[in-house]
Amino acid sequence: MTGIVNTAQDQAWNGPEGEHWARHQDRWNAVNEGFDEPLLTAAGIAGAHRTLDIGCGAGRTTRLAARRAPRGHALGLDLSGPMLAEARALAAREGVGNVAFTRGDAQTHPLDEGAFDAAISRYGIMFFADPEAAFGNIARALRPGGRIAFVCPSDPALNGWATAMASLRGILPVGDPARPGEPGMFSLAEPDHVRAVLTAAGFTSVEIEESRAYGTWGRDAADAADFLLGTGPGRHLMRQADEPAGTRARAALTDHLRAHQAPDGTVRLLSTAWLVTADRRAS
Repeated sequence: MTGIVNTAQDQAWNGPEGEHWARHQDRWNAVNEGFDEPLLTAAGIAGAHRTLDIGCGAGRTTRLAARRAPRGHALGLDLSGPMLAEARALAAREGVGNVAFTRGDAQTHPLDEGAFDAAISRYGIMFFADPEAAFGNIARALRPGGRIAFVCPSDPALNGWATAMASLRGILPVGDPARPGEPGMFSLAEPDHVRAVLTAAGFTSVEIEESRAYGTWGRDAADAADFLLGTGPGRHLMRQADEPAGTRARAALTDHLRAHQAPDGTVRLLSTAWLVTADRRAS
């Protein structure tokens, strides 16, 4: 690992947020697994392909990519030490041998030029301090004509977890989502911005299509509310509230989530994302 320039995210993902995601990686996979098949299919991974998984977290998509290319190899890159430790343990437990994980900043990590056929990311590319530098580094790591495919959130109003948290305005100090272009969950929510960033980074044939999937957020409304309030944004909001406001917020969020319970009681929320593909310029 060499110099990390995205220091704010490095601190977050090697602190409580990274530890939370590592502990709850099964739950996060249940939230986001509906995007796995569309993502991997869009990347075209097969055979002997070499795949780079950016912001791989606990490595679910890295392992899936490795299985799709049994004669190839998959490398997961992430800032989070706690999540990478979980990724390595899971790969060993599952017997996925053609996979490796490394800690590094996608903006600066020394990836070998042309070393990969494909780059993928499931919700791992919205937090770059310098998106053009990061995507430029990823482009250089792809062979000419190599493909990037990633999933990132679209409009907050089309994402059930975002509207659930927005329902707490008036109880907790819920702010507006970061604007496109600012590091944060919705930094790539504007398609024109995505096209501009990828084009400047050396990609062509940029395609952006809407992708929707329901994820499971809890075994019931109360469990889902606890999970949402235990995430980094949830903890940040609860720290700013006194005990009565926190109690009201938990009750209000639970009430909101009851409307999304399936017949078996589990809470299912719709996530709406952009599925983005692009190719490294051939020359």
